[in-house]
Amino acid sequence: MTAAQAARSLGTTQAQISNIEANRFNVSAERVRTLARIYDCTDQNLIDALADMAADRTRGWWEEYRGTLPSPLLDLAEMEHHASALRVAQVINIPGLLQTPGHARALFHEVVPALHPHEIEYRVSHRVKRQAVLFRDRPVPYTAIIHEAALRMQFGGREVTRAQLDHIADISTQPHVTVRVIPFDGTTFPTAGHGLDYAHGPLTALDTAQLDTTHGSELVDAAAKLETYRLVLDRMERAALPPAASRELIRTIAGTI
Repeated sequence: MTAAQAARSLGTTQAQISNIEANRFNVSAERVRTLARIYDCTDQNLIDALADMAADRTRGWWEEYRGTLPSPLLDLAEMEHHASALRVAQVINIPGLLQTPGHARALFHEVVPALHPHEIEYRVSHRVKRQAVLFRDRPVPYTAIIHEAALRMQFGGREVTRAQLDHIADISTQPHVTVRVIPFDGTTFPTAGHGLDYAHGPLTALDTAQLDTTHGSELVDAAAKLETYRLVLDRMERAALPPAASRELIRTIAGTI
């Protein structure tokens, strides 16, 4: 159905439909349900979930960074905030939600093109605030799959690295946090080398994946691609050590730095 056809069915203008689709206009829960009828959507669970999302007009903390940080960073924080569960995989870097301020600051010093000091501090502050999803009253279930290579990268030097590894080992004891390490033992697994964050929504149809690429963050919500990323995460998790053995390896590496 074209935007013009949808507008006629809804009794509005094509411009308004286009603005809704481009996220320039808010849409009410009632209008979501009307649009679902027009589009012949029969998945009531999906309609209800979308209507609930439309009814939530809470202004997120990330909005204070709008105009200061790139929009994809704000989108990532919002995605994590609303997720029902999170799964991430990293081969070279420590996952953002597990980074200490010192480690994050060291990473941002290496960004190309170089950031100004105040830009680095904005990004560190934003990254730390994202971590609130792990410490709120109802924390999001979080699974991190980390390759041993990422644990041995000494960004910021020895002291920063030891503090970072100790932090991961400590937080992995929380019941809602699972950290699994893929060791240097010849285990094979699928990866393109970039970071992958997978946010589970209230329904699989509302899942979102975020990819770290050299040109920035990329959000993916196409069903076929999401299925591929779920399979990648499953295979990486099967290649990883169990949580207790992973924690032991992390502490062992920290002791050798």
